[in-house]
Formats: sequence, C-alpha cells, structure tokens
Amino acid sequence: MAKTKEAAFIGSIDQGTSSTRFIIYDRDSRCVGSHQVEFTQLYPQAGWVEHDPMEILESVKVCMAKAVDKASAEGHNVDAALKAIGLTNQRETTLVWSKSTGRPLYNAIVWMDVRTTSVCRRLEKEMPGGRTHFVETCGLPISTYFSAMKLIWLMENVDAVKEGIKKKDALFGTVDSWLIWNLTGGVNGGLHVTDVSNASRTMLMNLKTLEWDKHTLETLKIPAEILPKIVSNSEIIGKITEGWPLVGFPIAGCLGDQHAAMVGQACKKGEAKSTYGTGAFILRNTGEEVVHSTHGLLTTLAFKLGSKAPANYALEGSIAIAGAAVQWLRDSLGVIKSASEIEELASQVDNTGGVYFVPAFNGLFAPWWRDDARGVCIGITRFTSKAHIARAVLESMCFQVKDVLDSMHKDAAGSEEEEFLLRVDGGATVNNLLIQIQADLLGSPVVRPADIETTALGAAYAAGLAVGVWTEEEIFASGEKSKSDTTFRPKLNEELRKKKVDSWFKAVERTFDLADLSI
Repeated sequence: MAKTKEAAFIGSIDQGTSSTRFIIYDRDSRCVGSHQVEFTQLYPQAGWVEHDPMEILESVKVCMAKAVDKASAEGHNVDAALKAIGLTNQRETTLVWSKSTGRPLYNAIVWMDVRTTSVCRRLEKEMPGGRTHFVETCGLPISTYFSAMKLIWLMENVDAVKEGIKKKDALFGTVDSWLIWNLTGGVNGGLHVTDVSNASRTMLMNLKTLEWDKHTLETLKIPAEILPKIVSNSEIIGKITEGWPLVGFPIAGCLGDQHAAMVGQACKKGEAKSTYGTGAFILRNTGEEVVHSTHGLLTTLAFKLGSKAPANYALEGSIAIAGAAVQWLRDSLGVIKSASEIEELASQVDNTGGVYFVPAFNGLFAPWWRDDARGVCIGITRFTSKAHIARAVLESMCFQVKDVLDSMHKDAAGSEEEEFLLRVDGGATVNNLLIQIQADLLGSPVVRPADIETTALGAAYAAGLAVGVWTEEEIFASGEKSKSDTTFRPKLNEELRKKKVDSWFKAVERTFDLADLSI
C-alpha cells in the first residue's frame, strides 16, 4: 500500500497592478484559503501612474493574515503544514528607498507610466544604435515601459533620490525587491535581492550571463551599489521576520507575474499563454535559446527554476491596456457599476455596429511601440449604444492579443504546430464572451484552465519546488489537457474576420501622433 504523503501547504503572495492577494495551496494545487484587496491608483498628471509603496506593504500584510484566518476556519492547520511562500509581482514598477529609514524616497512609478518619454527620446538620439541600442544585451528596446528609464527619471528629478545615492543610502528595486527587503527584516538586515525574471525587465541585466551588465550601467550612469542581488526563481531566499504574519517561514520562490503565469500554465518550449489583467501579456517559451524578434516583440527570460537549473527564454508581446479599459468604463465613465457587468451589457448586441475602440491611453506597446498614440473610438453613429461601446472594448483586448500572436507566428515561421492553441488566464477570462471573441478573431482554439489564477499558482509551484513539495516533472505534467479545462472554438467565418481585422488596423492608425493634442 502506497504511503500517504503528509499535508503540505504553500503560500503565494500575488502583488498585481491594482490588487494584492495571498493564496494558500495544498499539495494538490487546490486553494484552501485566500484574501484579496484593491489598493489606490494614483494619477498625479496625464500619463503618470503611481502607487504608494507603504500601502502595498500593508495590503500584503492584511492579505496574509486574513487568508491564514480563512484557511484555519476551514480546519486547515497552516502553521503546522506550511512549507514555504512564493512571491509574484507587477513587473517594471520602480522604487527607490532609504536603507537607513526604510521609507520610500518617492512613490512607486508604475510600469504603464509614460513620464520618461523625454528620457527615451534623448537616449535614442545619443545612442549609436538608437531605440534598439541595448536589445542585443537585454532583449528590450528603449521604452518608457522598463525600469531603467524610470530610475533615470528619479535620479534626475527627485532631490531625495539624488541625495540618497550621494550618501550611499539609496536602494533600487522592483516591487519584489521592496517586498522581500521588508519581509526579511527591512532596516534590520533585510535582504536586497531580485529574481532573474524581474531583473530581465529592467534593461540592466545581460540575458546571457544573467548578471547586471556593467557596460549598460556605465552608459546609463547607474551606480551598481544601489542594485539588488539577482537570484533564481526557485530557491530559499530568506525567512519572514517579526512584524509580519507567518514569522520564520521561508520565501522560496519569486517571479514576475507573467513568468509566474507561464509556470502556472506549465508552458513548455513552443507553447504560449496570454494573461488578461490590467494589461495583457502574451509569452511563448523558446526553450534555452535566446530568440530576437524581427516583428516588434520583446526577448525576455521565461524562468530559471533553481540556482543551477538552465534558463528558459521567451518572446513576449506586452499590451498596456486590457482590463484597465473595463475599469475606465466603470470608474471614469460610469457605464457599468462593476467589471463583471460588461459581459451582460456587451451581450445585448451581436456586434459593435461598426464601432472600433483602441485603448492607447498611454501609447501602444507591442507590436507597434508608439508612445505618441492616444485612445480613439471611431465609427460612432446615432445608432451607437453603450452596449456597442462595451462590446468594442472587449474586442479591443482581443484584437491587441491577435496583433501580438501574428507577430509571434512570423518570428516562429517554420516551427508552428499543426493547430495553434492559446492558453489563457487572469481575472478577465471569467468573461465567456471575451474568450469566444478571442477565438473568433484568432481563428483558432483558446483553452481556459479550471483555475484561471495561474500567476499565484506559478509562484507557489516555484516555492514548492525549492522545498521539495513538488518536482519539476509534476509541475509540467499539470499542463497536460485537463477534463476541467474549457476550450473555445472559433465561430466567425474567415471573410468577416478579415474585414474586422482590416477595420481594426484603420482604427490603430488613427491613434498615431496624438500625444500633443491641446487640452
């Protein structure tokens, strides 16, 4: 008779762009307790987006405590069976803080913030390689999206940051670094680390050596001493200290949110996933090979599951505004009262009535890379209703994903499967209409797993792997087709699909060169 495995729980901190969650999983990857809170989005001026770093810390603390309480109320002895904690976070969002006081020297500048446009334009003119000067080293173009540009802005414009660096009291990090430093002691010996996936989104890490690139740091005049140590995605990093729930338990996994979703979806070489959250992010695992795109995609690290494990790389297409457009309908226009209402509203019509919406609120990311773009809604007539607008918003998310996948297919020419199959996840994928539209516009199947929150699950897998709860074989076997997965197949005919795509391209072109419109 097989020996019964002892109970084992893994905790997962999932710190996203608009909310924080803590989920506790059992050995069978089932959630036994969770809690989520939204936090404040700060918009100091047009194109600027910030978060309060202290509010982020508090949100994590609340979620950890309440998730443990919920699991305990269901009869789970978390303190006795918890093995480790994983962490996943919004990427690129940039912080600088004082190592002596533990206080942030400025708000966190969020990944979608475009205040660094002037920094990017200046560097494009100064660098011999222009916009793609650093691509060979880090896989990324010069863009407002990435952490290095935000750090340069802070170094040039915030006196507290200038002074902190001068006094050697400043620490730089993405949200993972800020959380781990605080969780492991803060001013009392907190560990200043980041993982390879988050580091790969700064523009400062060499994709091949997986270390900070000295030449890039010298070129951008960024002092190496403010940077965190780079570790793998799956190893024991440190233990949680006093002042936090779950004191003494190890943090054993850390990944940027999209990389965590790849692990949660068990994406092997050649497989792709799309996560629909505030933005949408499509990644395709290219295995141990660094593949450079010729069609507007990013080259990035997928994951490195252990200090001695090989690195897997990926091609990525990043979309700035996906679910955020639904939030805009809710919070700014009042068209809906909750995000969940959009499916019912959009279902009241069979099509958009010729309306096309492009949510280029802060420019367009992949594959266009136009920071001069701004949002447009075209094709409006007296016939247009709020249902048509709602459906156009959903379609905009799917058209943007299609644009990225078309670029991926071009970059992967000759190595495609017979039938391409997209795995999807993220909070927005509860919307059946959204996923059916996605299948229709792609002309290929879309698979939604039973557990759509694969980002938190991926961080849990990484932590569990480090402490022996799961093996890598078990994790990647979890990606085999499950009876509980839902497959959406295309229903739209090819002629109409082509006409809709042509109309979408017309709308996208209308967004260009609008950044200087007068107020």
